[in-house]
Amino acid sequence: MKKLIITGCNGQLGRAINQYYAGNTEYELVNTDVAELDITNVNAVTGFVAEVKPYAIINCAAHTAVDACEVQGDSAYRINAIGPRNLSIAATKNNAKMIHISTDYVFPGNGTVPYTEFDQVGPNSMYGKTKLAGEEFVRAFASEYFILRTAWLYGDGKNFVKTMLALSEKNDTIRVVNDQLGTPTSAKELAKAIGYLLPTDNFGTFHATCEGSCSWADFAQKIFQLAGKKTIVNGISTAEYNAPAARPAYSILDNYMLRLTSDYKFAEWEDAIEDYMKTL
Repeated sequence: MKKLIITGCNGQLGRAINQYYAGNTEYELVNTDVAELDITNVNAVTGFVAEVKPYAIINCAAHTAVDACEVQGDSAYRINAIGPRNLSIAATKNNAKMIHISTDYVFPGNGTVPYTEFDQVGPNSMYGKTKLAGEEFVRAFASEYFILRTAWLYGDGKNFVKTMLALSEKNDTIRVVNDQLGTPTSAKELAKAIGYLLPTDNFGTFHATCEGSCSWADFAQKIFQLAGKKTIVNGISTAEYNAPAARPAYSILDNYMLRLTSDYKFAEWEDAIEDYMKTL
C-alpha cells in the first residue's frame, strides 16, 4: 500500500481526509499531529519521512488563529513557513509528492472579481504573510507539489457553523459581518479534491473552494435556515467587528487552474453546507 503522511491529522481537514480514505485499499494513512511530529524541526521531519517512505505528504498543519498570529509572529512563521519547508525538503529526498494547504489570505482582499492563481498576491496580515512564505518554500524545495488555496473552511471540529448554532441557542438576534465576501468550503469537498489530484502529475498551485460566494452574514442566515432556527442576523461592518488582524474584504477565489487543466468541479457552497448540516 502507498503510505500518505498526514500532518495536522486532528484538524478539520485532517479528519475529512481520514474519512475520505476510510476503507481504501490503495493507501495507508500515517497520521501525525504535534505530539507525533514537530514539523518545525527539520531533523525530526527528515528522519520521520525517511523511515515511513511515503508516496505523498499532505500538510494540513497550520497556525490558523488569525488574530493570535499578529502577536505570535515567530510561532506563525515556524508552523506556517518553516514547517512546509521542512516537509518539502523531506518529500524531495524521498521522492514523495507534497500537498500543501494554503489560504485566500495570501491576497490583499481588495478585489472586485474572483482571484485566479495568476493574480498578484499581497497579504495584509501576519497569518497571510506566513502562509505565503510557506507556499514559496514549497515551490523552492518540493520537486512534485500541489498547493491548494482554500477559504472559509468548516468540517469536524471548531468552526463558524458550530459557533453560529451555539450563539443561536442563547440569542434571538446576532451580529455578523456583512461586508466580507468569500466562499464557505466544506472540508469534505476539499478532501475529495485532494483525492482527485493526488494520483496525477497535474502539479502546481490551485484554488480549491466550493462554487459561488456570500457574506458571513449570508452564511449565518443559511445555517439558521437549514437548522430551522428563528435567530435574526443583523449585518455589521468589519470596522464595527474591530478584530486585531486585517480581514480580506473580498476573498472569492476562482478555481481557474482546475478548470483549465481538468474536468474537476467543486460542489456549490449551498449544497455542501446542506450536506454538512445533515451530519450534525
